[in-house]
Amino acid sequence: MEAEIEEHNDRERRGSETSDTSKPPSGVVSPVQSYLLGKVFDSFTNFGAGKYAGSELIDKVSRYTIGVTALGVASGLLHTGYFAFWLIFGELQAKCARDSLFDGMLEKDMEWYDMRKDGIEALILRLQTQIRELQMGTSQPFGFALQSIVTALSNLGLAFYTAWDLSLITIATLPFAAVVLGLISSRMQPSIDAQAKELNNAAKLANNALQAIDVVKCFNGQDFETWQYAKAVNRAAKKYLIQAKANALQIGFVRFITLSTFVQGFWYGSHLVITGKKNPGQVLTAFWSCLSALQAAEQILPQVLVLEKGRAAGATLKAVLTQMGKRRRAEANGDLTPEFCEGDIEVRNISFGYPSRPDQPALKHASFFFPAGETTFVIGSSGSGKSTLGNLLMRFYEPAVGEIFIDGHALQDIDVAWLRNNITLVQQQSVLFNETIFKNIAFGRREWDKVTREEVRRSIDTAFLQTTISELPKGLDTTVGTGGNAMSGGQRQRVAIARARLRDTPILILDEATSALDHISKGMVMDAIRKWRRGKTTIIITHDLSQIADDEFAYILDKGVVVQEGYRNALEKGNTGPLVASRRPSVNFPNTKRLPRLPEEVRKPSVLSMSSGSRGSTISVCSHDSLDIQYHPRAQSVFVPSMFSLANESPEMNRRSYFEPFVSPAATGAFAMHRLSGVPDIFTRPLNPSSQSANGRADKHGWPLLTRREQKEQDLGDWSLVNELHKFAHKPDRASVGSGAVQGSRSQSEAIPLKTTRTEAEDLSLQAPGPDEGEGPFRIAPINRILRTVWPRMTWKDRPLLIGGFFFAGVHAAATPIFSFIFSKLLATFFQPANREREALKWSLSVLAIGIGDAIACFSMHYLLEACGQVWVDSFRVESMKRIIDQPRNWFDRDENSVSKLTECLDRNAEEMRNLVGRFAGFMFVVVIMLVLAIVWSLAVCWKLTLVGLASAPFIYAVTRLYQSVSGKWEGRSNDAGTTAASIFTETFGNIRTVRALTLEGYLHEKYLRATQKAFEVGLRRSAYSGTFYGISDSGVLFATSLIFYYGSIVAASKAFTIQNIITVFSMLLFSISNANAILAFIPQINSSCATATRLLRLANLPYKTSHEHSGHVRLPALGIISFNSVSFTYPSRPLGPVLNSINLRLEPHTSVALVGASGSGKSTVASLILGLYAPTSGTLTFDTLAISALHIPSLRTLIAIIPQTSQIFATTIAHNIAYAMPERSSLASQAAIEKAAEVAGIHTFISSLPRGYNTLIGEGGTGLSGGQAQRIAIARAVARKPMLMILDEATSALDGESARGIRELVRRLRQQGVGVLMVTHDKEMMRACEEIVVLKDGRVAEKGDFDELLQRRGGELRRLLGKD
Repeated sequence: MEAEIEEHNDRERRGSETSDTSKPPSGVVSPVQSYLLGKVFDSFTNFGAGKYAGSELIDKVSRYTIGVTALGVASGLLHTGYFAFWLIFGELQAKCARDSLFDGMLEKDMEWYDMRKDGIEALILRLQTQIRELQMGTSQPFGFALQSIVTALSNLGLAFYTAWDLSLITIATLPFAAVVLGLISSRMQPSIDAQAKELNNAAKLANNALQAIDVVKCFNGQDFETWQYAKAVNRAAKKYLIQAKANALQIGFVRFITLSTFVQGFWYGSHLVITGKKNPGQVLTAFWSCLSALQAAEQILPQVLVLEKGRAAGATLKAVLTQMGKRRRAEANGDLTPEFCEGDIEVRNISFGYPSRPDQPALKHASFFFPAGETTFVIGSSGSGKSTLGNLLMRFYEPAVGEIFIDGHALQDIDVAWLRNNITLVQQQSVLFNETIFKNIAFGRREWDKVTREEVRRSIDTAFLQTTISELPKGLDTTVGTGGNAMSGGQRQRVAIARARLRDTPILILDEATSALDHISKGMVMDAIRKWRRGKTTIIITHDLSQIADDEFAYILDKGVVVQEGYRNALEKGNTGPLVASRRPSVNFPNTKRLPRLPEEVRKPSVLSMSSGSRGSTISVCSHDSLDIQYHPRAQSVFVPSMFSLANESPEMNRRSYFEPFVSPAATGAFAMHRLSGVPDIFTRPLNPSSQSANGRADKHGWPLLTRREQKEQDLGDWSLVNELHKFAHKPDRASVGSGAVQGSRSQSEAIPLKTTRTEAEDLSLQAPGPDEGEGPFRIAPINRILRTVWPRMTWKDRPLLIGGFFFAGVHAAATPIFSFIFSKLLATFFQPANREREALKWSLSVLAIGIGDAIACFSMHYLLEACGQVWVDSFRVESMKRIIDQPRNWFDRDENSVSKLTECLDRNAEEMRNLVGRFAGFMFVVVIMLVLAIVWSLAVCWKLTLVGLASAPFIYAVTRLYQSVSGKWEGRSNDAGTTAASIFTETFGNIRTVRALTLEGYLHEKYLRATQKAFEVGLRRSAYSGTFYGISDSGVLFATSLIFYYGSIVAASKAFTIQNIITVFSMLLFSISNANAILAFIPQINSSCATATRLLRLANLPYKTSHEHSGHVRLPALGIISFNSVSFTYPSRPLGPVLNSINLRLEPHTSVALVGASGSGKSTVASLILGLYAPTSGTLTFDTLAISALHIPSLRTLIAIIPQTSQIFATTIAHNIAYAMPERSSLASQAAIEKAAEVAGIHTFISSLPRGYNTLIGEGGTGLSGGQAQRIAIARAVARKPMLMILDEATSALDGESARGIRELVRRLRQQGVGVLMVTHDKEMMRACEEIVVLKDGRVAEKGDFDELLQRRGGELRRLLGKD
């Protein structure tokens, strides 16, 4: 009987609390247990009624307890297998999903990738998260759900067999309960889908920001990125709280229904005993079986969210796999494998539009012929369709109209593998894999594992990589890092060319493959390619006309149409075309020596103030833009808008130009402040208009100094978005308590300091630094240390919710011992001589009252703790994002801090981390409270039996701790193995074009299968160890039950305590022990949540504002002279030796300087140091005699704008890309200012041609842009800020000649307006456009002077670079 109390309370508590129980063994064992407990109860009832003597009671109970002990052994074995097999089942589902997705995505055509709404990067991350959710949903939770179903059916069968009429009465409320639960569940699925969508958006935002971290830092976009990430996270939080509320309602309602069965069940049961139709044992067996069936259903509810998420993830993955059921459309046919490939290519009347913009054809009725054994050039403006031709020849896409033939065979008839093994495509953005240089080059050969080092060295000679590789510590065995980040852009291109040389296919397509090389390297590489490709078909796609020899054939594309074709010498004899224009001077630059300098009064910063009128001036702009000639059939040949024409300028325009610098001590500082980020205006504080700080202090140079208080205010509220974001993360939505939803607008909110107390900081520092910190293997932080971070993260509005959640958890904990006491009174009515029916009704109604209160407590506890868990994890998400973006640039170069790993941590890890508060913390709190109450109560009632019962606690505790340790160890290993597989998945499909072009599908597929197999094997070992210790731990409860029942019969026989007291202790002890033991079922999930929480907490505890970027506090009103004084620099992540070696360089303000040198000479590094992305290893970099370490880097960056070589486009509208991170209220972010910047960049006409204009979405999941179009968006972004210094890092590498001429004119215009220009370039004409040339060699200044002077210097480095010597 008492064991039945224990079992009942155990299941009830575990079901209502939050998880499936580990107590009921597998489903079939539960009815056996119910039967044995019914017999034990019958024995105690007969003894209480005087039917049994004490010795007879002991004899009967002993026999039944032997059966319970045997059942414990069987239960342990069954639970070991059951638990292990369900873990294995989850691992199988994950492996199957991983392998199927990989296979399916390999079979999809490029159109499928292009049409992903949120982009392929976000899709990859979401798929990894859904695989994890599927694995969790199909392992223990799914097993417990099935076990509960079996338990329910078995118990119902036993109940109906024992007393069918009592069973029907007991479960009479089930139909009503099913309807209510169905209505509640109907709200859950839409919110799960909506939350997944919002989380996907948040992951995309984080991924974009981290991939473009240089742009984010250079344009002070850290706060803006964190702010918009916080908004996305909080939108997801609101959707999750809908799920949490529905689940809490289900738990509370079922709790009430379960306890309400006592009213009708025990009342009717008492009636059956009184009338003699059934004996007490039969009644209790039937009633207990019905109750067990209801509780079995109740046990599923706390896992509903996990199961629903797993089901939703499975449905999504199935939908994706269903899409993948079809073979690639572009490769649906074709099994022809010719014996030889001569290399004749004929393209007939082909038309094609990309899936993302089908209404804008990239090629229109274009025809080409590339004869075998010859080199042919394809040239044209940006976006004219050049690269599209390469994509079609590689059969990445299928043309809408027209045909392509290779050696007379239709392309669609040729086997795709044969095609790609005979064509090599080298693209501008050379993709390298996270392998050694040797392996990256060896990938050019299909049987890469058979490539010899000698073959690789011969390929290196073609790309002139010998010197670079010889300087590496490990030579060819040097790992290039994720994406090849250990090498410069030019070095990556040369590795790609070496890979193509080793591949040596009959057909080679070079798509801007040398754009990042300096002039002499480009010439040498092109000569080597010509020598190598003699007699082989070669197609060179370029806008660099200097690469075309007089006797080489060229096609000229315009708007996707072939407008000219012929040999260069013939085309140059015509009257129109780029080859004709190439003979003329690109821009009529005046002699740089005689270029008039600005008057001194104009050069002074005090005069360079900008009035509002300067932005409002009306500037005449020409009606067309020939940079986008493919969209404008009547485009004229003139590129430069009329605003560039001095003859057409009005006096007003001469006085106020679009490029006029804006920062000066006399100007109001608010505008400069707005430039720091695009966060709400409330985050910015106007700079003091004077040259001193608010306290009137200045340093010896006259620059303003911040007081310690000002510095503190700066850190807490100036433009640190954290204060406001923390408020965002915690401000409750009106419709949902504690939702943490963002309220208010970007321009109206109040900052609340985000506090990290010393205790929290200490806890976080102990969380296990992780492998990236170099402090040993990854260690999972203890759950108590993790949970200690909850309270500091709560705002004062959220803390009452947290307190309320634990208060209701305490009520729920107290309700159970009270229920146990009342239940023992109910049991006692069976052997009461009188008023049995009345007493049964009284105590049944008492149980009903307990049920109502407990149901309310259950709902409140679950919902409030889920809400607090969401607030907690979202605050860490935002904090982690803020701190990640704040890290110095070299931090991102480490492999362990790759974008994919960081975004996974912010997404999946955060979702699992929430369970620690939302699901497990309350449960553990309830168990502790319950144990304390039960033990104290039991000691007061019957201390002897209590002490004997507690004797089993050390055994259960020791086994549980051992199980937790083993499970945690293997959980960590399993997570690491899964992360490794996910990184291969990301690398493969993030670079799918290169993978297909090199036919690396087989290699990466094999590599991925090895990784998933290893993850599966680790999962198998985890299952075996976890299952074994779980079974041992779980069976301990039944052993304790046998001990307590046996000793209880001895105490009862001695009559030292009443039967009533013994029954009460039975109920208290067994229930409490079993509920404590129920934590076992959660241990794998708890360990998994702790592992993911440890990773997220590590990110949230990264150093903040401690890097070189925050070492200074002086704000410059103007740049002044920039001086490099013996500056040396080595990239921490690049084992290439010093990039800069004691360089001395002086850059005058308002001048244009070209940095020239071979690839890897340190040109881009100089720009990075000026922008403060890295700190010099040695030496001093000064701005007007102030060391950069003393400067406030964010304000310094407001004076500088950069156009990077690799254009970074954010997944948002064109307008937001141009006005990136600028405040909405700033005049520079107005639509007129955005359009003006686009006009200057030569992209306005193209944008206007789009259906949605400046509101067109671009980037991941948006309209695709050509390299040149993306480059011009980047130019417009820089121009829009009106900087004092414009840095152009190979800004014309992706532009055609005409567009490049426009950029040169832009440089000239900037010079006239007093804007300094630092040009990193290999292009001769761009050099000519600058006043001074600085030539770098081996990290030092080799020579400097104006272009003509250096060009005439015999033996000079510039002449060598340009191939003059």
